Amino acid sequence: MRFWPFGKKTAAIRQKSAARLQTGFKSRLGFTFVIFCCLYGAIAAKLIYYGRAGGEIAEAKAPPAPESQARPDIIDRNGLLLATDIKTWSLFAEPRRIIDIGETIDLLAGVLPQMNRHEITARLERRNGFAWVARGLSARQKAEVMALGIPGLGFQTETRRFYPGGAAAAHILGFVNIDNQGIAGMEKYIDEAGLGALRKAGLAAPAALEPVALAIDMRVQAVVHDEVAKTMARYRAEAAGAVVLKVDTGEVMAMVSMPDFNPNRPVEALQKDRLNRITAGTFEMGSSIKSFTTAMALDSGKFRLDSKVDASRPLRFGSQQIKDFHGKYRPLTVEEVFRFSSNIGSGKEAEAVGISGHRAFLKRLGLLTRMQTQLPEVAEPFSPRVWKKVNSATISFGHGFATTPMQTAIGVAALVNGGFLLPPSFLPVSKAAAEAGKQQVVAAETVRDMRYLYKRNADIGTGRRGAVDGYRVGGKTGTAEKVINGRYSKGKNFNSFIAAFPMDKPAYVVLTIVDDPKPAAGEYSTTAAFNAAPLAAGIIRRSATFLGVLPDFTAQNMPIQIADIEPARLRRR
Repeated sequence: MRFWPFGKKTAAIRQKSAARLQTGFKSRLGFTFVIFCCLYGAIAAKLIYYGRAGGEIAEAKAPPAPESQARPDIIDRNGLLLATDIKTWSLFAEPRRIIDIGETIDLLAGVLPQMNRHEITARLERRNGFAWVARGLSARQKAEVMALGIPGLGFQTETRRFYPGGAAAAHILGFVNIDNQGIAGMEKYIDEAGLGALRKAGLAAPAALEPVALAIDMRVQAVVHDEVAKTMARYRAEAAGAVVLKVDTGEVMAMVSMPDFNPNRPVEALQKDRLNRITAGTFEMGSSIKSFTTAMALDSGKFRLDSKVDASRPLRFGSQQIKDFHGKYRPLTVEEVFRFSSNIGSGKEAEAVGISGHRAFLKRLGLLTRMQTQLPEVAEPFSPRVWKKVNSATISFGHGFATTPMQTAIGVAALVNGGFLLPPSFLPVSKAAAEAGKQQVVAAETVRDMRYLYKRNADIGTGRRGAVDGYRVGGKTGTAEKVINGRYSKGKNFNSFIAAFPMDKPAYVVLTIVDDPKPAAGEYSTTAAFNAAPLAAGIIRRSATFLGVLPDFTAQNMPIQIADIEPARLRRR
């Protein structure tokens, strides 16, 4: 048998099959190559896109944040910067893109130690599309976070308020919220006075906002802040404060209330006792109120400085009686009633004027109604709805009604500036504007007598520790027992000292307060003469030259003019 033809045919078939297989393999290989090229081409294109987009891709995915708008700078009366806007960055996350939440939190905590780990972890575990991680970061913090290379994080540019002076003028400036909106102090006033309307109209661009100048002098403010802090520490006081007023315009040159806070960290303002005691706290001001009682007696025409007041026996109202702290228990002149700070004498003066006259006088001096000023934090004074004789008697020496220290200072300014009541202003006030807005509340003769009384009290009375050589300071102390659980406490005082200088022609009033002081080393008393008066002296000594008052030692002991024997007010009797 012959098999070659068949063998040749089989070989040919096999050769053709091999050729077809090789062609199919080449086709599949080419197809696979094309697929890989397309895939890697798409990946390369995406990488190029992300490379060109840079950090903007993360920012573009952030949802719109509450608008953080520009604010005007705040400066003091000399142009010193008190508050300004700075650029900051806020860090957000896209939780769905976070690979390992625990690792992410650990890495961020190394850069942002103040971060609340539990709160941020809870936000990320919700796996929502967006979550804030931290706001108000510096450029350095932003760079450190970016260097971590964590996927799913991004930044959004915002505006943050910055206060170069820290806590020095905290209660005046106030602070803003996270969206740069004023919520306290002059920051809030600026919003309410027109910044909010400008924002709505789209006119609040940074270039269009002029700086807001305040009346305060930051040099004086720094002195007051330092002196108040030292007083609190020395006397271990619960609180302390001071205000410096320009008497002919009502401008607030400085104001401090401690404990205070740093407006760069506004959460501190929520801590206990951060109240602005000068304008937002009401207190029984103690014997400082005798300034008004004495002025009322003189202005009524019923008394003059040498008039006699019987202070030989305590005042009695049923089972209650009013005594003197260091009583002389004899008839006193009006000058002695003031210098010896006689409760009995002050009660007799109020009794002579009458309840209606007493109440009307205090209201005329602005002590019984809510004060009008730019600062939003202002308290409403408290006084009895119905005044009886006992109310009038106790109010005459500063017990039984409460007002703010600022109102007390403004009232005393009227007693020494010629008799004109002016509202306190944290914005500059021109002489013309002050002249147009002033209101005469006491006679010029009363003013002259009060200047004399203040100076004499600082020379030989309870205000001696408030005197400063060369500046002819006059003043009056006030020591009030604090009300604890509805009862007056014998061991806790609220002290004050009201001073004016130079007393022959007063330019400034300084009021100081010290809440619940303890005796300093080597001292035995906690009355105002030992703490509130020295605080005022320290402020005047260090700040008078900044205020334009130079020492004059030749005039130090010159007598202060008093009213004539028969002034016009006596002829009204």
